[in-house]
Amino acid sequence: MDTAELLAMYEQMVLIRRTEKAAHDLFLQGLVKGTTHLAAGHEAIAVGASAALRADDYVFATYRGHHHALARGAGPEECLAELMSRATGLCGAKGGSMHLTKAATGMLGSYAIVGAHLPMAAGAAWSARLRGTGQIAVAFFGDGATNIGAFHEALNLAAVWKLPVLFICENNLYMEYTPIADVTAVARPAADRAPAYGIPGESVDGNDVVAVRDTVARLAQRARAGDGPALLEAATYRHFGHSRSDPAAYRPAEEVERWLKHDPLDIARGRLTELGVPAETVTAADERAREAVRQAVDAAKNAPAPEPGAALTDVWADGGAAWRT
Repeated sequence: MDTAELLAMYEQMVLIRRTEKAAHDLFLQGLVKGTTHLAAGHEAIAVGASAALRADDYVFATYRGHHHALARGAGPEECLAELMSRATGLCGAKGGSMHLTKAATGMLGSYAIVGAHLPMAAGAAWSARLRGTGQIAVAFFGDGATNIGAFHEALNLAAVWKLPVLFICENNLYMEYTPIADVTAVARPAADRAPAYGIPGESVDGNDVVAVRDTVARLAQRARAGDGPALLEAATYRHFGHSRSDPAAYRPAEEVERWLKHDPLDIARGRLTELGVPAETVTAADERAREAVRQAVDAAKNAPAPEPGAALTDVWADGGAAWRT
């Protein structure tokens, strides 16, 4: 493993973790309206997968998608500004926490409707194949989406057409407040469904950024070669409740403790130590991420509110609604 690459991935995970913490703190200060669905604990999936993808590949995420937006090139300032309804936000204050999108970097959106983006990812993959670009599409989703009809429809069509798309399940054990194991007949809600569609179904430690990177790289290469879709189930755990209104009291204390000891940042730090990276080098990466987020919070707080007229832009193709009359 190249130490520079691993250190960069570690720093990116720290940046995401600190951005999520900032979102949490800003919410408590009343500066983030609505709710947030934090992905603290999921960082290795976003960073590892992104490291295995090309810059022009497409990524689709769920409402718990801050980590994917940041991993695919969005900055902490524009993400936090979006959460705070500022004009400088990633979507100009029109998307909020659940819809972070940056099409220029291939981040084609976060979607609040469970499973709705899986057919969209299949469509993006079909487009790439028709255009012969060699791109692939990747759809990230939670374990709860595996019991949604769109999940099965997207897998079936992708398999029939051998589309260059990867379906990656971030299995954090809970579909909102319900343990996925209580309502699903198979042990692995995503990977165990793959054989029904004749596609590979694999599992990976979603808290190990290197394991995620290597697995996604292999499956991405397979998809680009024309061998069709694959389904990857990444085991992980969210550090917070489902949303900011959820104290997560339904989770057993021993389960929470066990998973917190398997933190993706700790695993990456351990790998860096094994590779001989000095502790001060890792600390410097921590400090760079901390300072970047501190500056992002200050900039977002001082950013202007959007102009009222901006509500009518980015809605119609020509920027206005005159055609309606």
